[in-house]
Formats: sequence, structure tokens, C-alpha cells
Amino acid sequence: MNCRHCAEPLQHTFLDLGFAPPSNAYLSEAELSAPETYFPLKLKVCGNCWLVQTEDYAKADLLFSKDYAYFSSTSSSWLAHAARYVDEMLGRLGLGADSFVVEVAANDGYLLKNVLAAGIPCLGIEPTASTAAAAERLGIPVLREFFGEDLGRRLAREGRQADLIVGNNVFAHIPDINDFSRGLKAALKPGGTITLEFPHLMRLIEHVQFDTVYHEHFSYLSLYTVSRILAAAGLRVFDVEELPTHGGSLRVFACHVDDERADGPAIAAVLAAEAAAGLRQLTVYAAFQQRVDEVKDGLLTFLLEQKRTGKKVAAYGAAAKGNTLLNYAGVKPDLLPFVCDAAPSKQGKYLPGSHVPIFAPARMAQEKPDIVLILPWNIAAEVMQQLHYIREWGGRFATAAPALEIR
Repeated sequence: MNCRHCAEPLQHTFLDLGFAPPSNAYLSEAELSAPETYFPLKLKVCGNCWLVQTEDYAKADLLFSKDYAYFSSTSSSWLAHAARYVDEMLGRLGLGADSFVVEVAANDGYLLKNVLAAGIPCLGIEPTASTAAAAERLGIPVLREFFGEDLGRRLAREGRQADLIVGNNVFAHIPDINDFSRGLKAALKPGGTITLEFPHLMRLIEHVQFDTVYHEHFSYLSLYTVSRILAAAGLRVFDVEELPTHGGSLRVFACHVDDERADGPAIAAVLAAEAAAGLRQLTVYAAFQQRVDEVKDGLLTFLLEQKRTGKKVAAYGAAAKGNTLLNYAGVKPDLLPFVCDAAPSKQGKYLPGSHVPIFAPARMAQEKPDIVLILPWNIAAEVMQQLHYIREWGGRFATAAPALEIR
């Protein structure tokens, strides 16, 4: 296999998690007795451009189906993050009624509803029917298509180039990242701005966040590599912000390469931090597998001990990262009887691979577990606040990465 960005032969393995089903392929009860589709889940790192990427990938339409179960609005902290972002961009970019905002991977309208409320024309691009329909119910116009160069050029021909293009947690989900970047270039108005948010590879390595690896994430990104990818498409990163979301993310600001805006000082600072962390040294990538296996072994040891001593363990958050963790560790319902999730689209279904049943959060009060394992550790504070009542019967919270922690 060659690198998806620079076409250099991929010779270095970063992480091998064996085989796993697509992380958002939740199962109905009837589907439990049918064969499940598994794909290899292995990451390679390019020794030329340092893009970390899945070795093999399924067709996107198998991963982002019409009944895709991830709805961004389920998380109150993510809704607040989106609202703050829109407020900041309105002021920073001077957006108004004569502006045009496009969000790629608009999901259920969690962000664009704020743009709409500000009286700014907008367009969502969202290929999954379930989430697109939710956005449309909010009055947001949606194109139910995958984004790429063809669509970007079509928007340009139709006079719908954007003053602001938003891409939150989508850049990592793209099989053809070069085509996507050329689409951004085509759809951006002269003088316009692109913002892309994505989990920072440096934080993934630092905090052993291997459970953020799944088939829908084709790429694992640093500022260094993203700058190279966008530059190849005729775009330039002119600023970057470090964010706490998803365990540590970057928000990059990009423009056309000939834009007059000067580069912000944060770019040099982040690039220096990446270099100091060894993100362009193969030894850092080669050492990661052992650290991952230590986390996996620690979780299994903990769950087996709880079972041996008769303690009841449940999980909260039927998140994709939880599926990666449970499937790599080989956890089944004998060690983790159920998981609760606030998303109605997941309730009554089963986690892919592990077949752990998913219930509404009210199940916690009925079952009174001794330990609640929070699978989406990135919103652990939000979950602990929502489920604070488990303390009434002596319940405690746990997270598995970067090391097992009981709270």
C-alpha cells in the first residue's frame, strides 16, 4: 500500500488491533444471529509525510449508512462547544446576512442551527440520511452527498462559494484526503476561511488514546502533516488553536495560498511541540503497541477481578471508542452485562462485536452497579455529573485509558 497523500510506499506499522466490525454498526436483536462483517484495523505511518493511516479500509458507504447512529446533539458539552465556536467566528470573521457558511459533515444540525439563528445563509453537506433528516427538521438546507473535489467545483459553478467552510471531526474520516482538500479549495470564496477540527495525533500518542482508532477514522493527524496536505491543494494554514475536545484536538484555520493574512505565532509553537514529541521519528511509533497492550491488559485484569469478587460493572456511552476498546480486549457480556446511552437511536440495540446490550440511562438506577465504566472518557466529567446519583449506593466511576482509573 502507498501513502494516501504522498504515494510513498508504507513500510512502518504504528498499531495493529487485529480485526473489528465497523464501530458504529450497532446490531438489532435479530441481527445477533447473522454473520458480522469484520475488517482489519491496522495503522501505518508514512516515513515521508508522517501521515498515520488505516492500512485497509471499507467503502465509505458501508461505514456511513443511512441509519448511521451517531448524532452530535446527544452531547450537551459538544453543543456548547459548537455554540461558542459560532459566536467566535461571527466576531472574528465579521460574518453577516450577506455571508455564506458551509459545513461539511453537518450531522444533525448541531452547529449550523446557531448560524441559522444568527440570520446567516448556510448549507449543510451530510451523506447519512438519518442525521441529515434531523438537520432538515431544524430548517437547515442539506445536500445529502459525500464531499470532494467534484462537489466543491459544482458549488463554485453555482455561485455558492463559502465565506466560511466548517469541518469538525471530518478530515480524519476521509478515504481520499487529497480529493477532499481540493474540494475545500474549490468551494472557498476568495478571502474566505476554512476551519478544520480533528483529534491531535500528538495527544493520541501521549495519552495512549488507541480507542480513538476505528475504521471510520482513515487518518490520524498532526499540524505538520495537515499543513502539507492543504498546501498541496493550494491552501495555507494561517493559524491553529489547541482544544480540549476529544482528548486534545487542533482547530486549524486555512485560506487560499495567496491570501494576505499573516501566519499566527501559534503555528510555530505547535510544530515545535510536535517535533519535541518525536512525531517525525519512527521510534515513537514503534513503541506504541506495547503501551496499548498494557492498557488492554489492565482493563481485562480489572473486569475479571470484579467478576471474581461478585461486583457488578456496567458501562456508560455506546461510543465508537468504546467499541474499539472492548473488541480489542475481547470483552463480552459476561464481564460487562450492559451499557447505557442517552441516544434513542442506540437504545435497544447491541454493540458491534461484543454484543453488549444498550439501554437508556434509567437502567443504572434499576441495576445499581458498583462500577460504571465510562467508555467516552473525553466527556467523563459530563457523564459523572449526569450519573452523580450512583454515589448514593456507593457506586464509583472508572476509565480505562491512558491507565485504569477509579474515581
